[in-house]
Amino acid sequence: MTHFLALILAYFFLTLAIVGVFLPGIPTVPFLLLTAWFAARGSDRLHRWLYSHPHLGKLLIDWEQKGAVSRTSKIFAVLMLIASYLVMYHRLTNVWILAGIGVLFIVIASYLVSRPEPYKCK
Repeated sequence: MTHFLALILAYFFLTLAIVGVFLPGIPTVPFLLLTAWFAARGSDRLHRWLYSHPHLGKLLIDWEQKGAVSRTSKIFAVLMLIASYLVMYHRLTNVWILAGIGVLFIVIASYLVSRPEPYKCK
């Protein structure tokens, strides 16, 4: 049952990661990392596919081996955080929720920007 649950969660998080590519406000990379973690426990085939994928594989390997995030990914992620906040700013009326989301986004962006870039890692 554990193997089956890990497989279901791997595909669930992969779906969320794919949706996150197209919708601002839904993070892609954290869901992709969860996909890889659950795939390692639920599906060797999915795990191999993720790591051999031309775009996703490099991202996962850089993160796993070096804790590194490419500059392009950092810029894209920060721009998506800004776009998401602007959408919420125009839609939400509760100042406290906006402030909380703003602080959360600043923490996420700060952590992301502080990660090393793959080519600078040793």
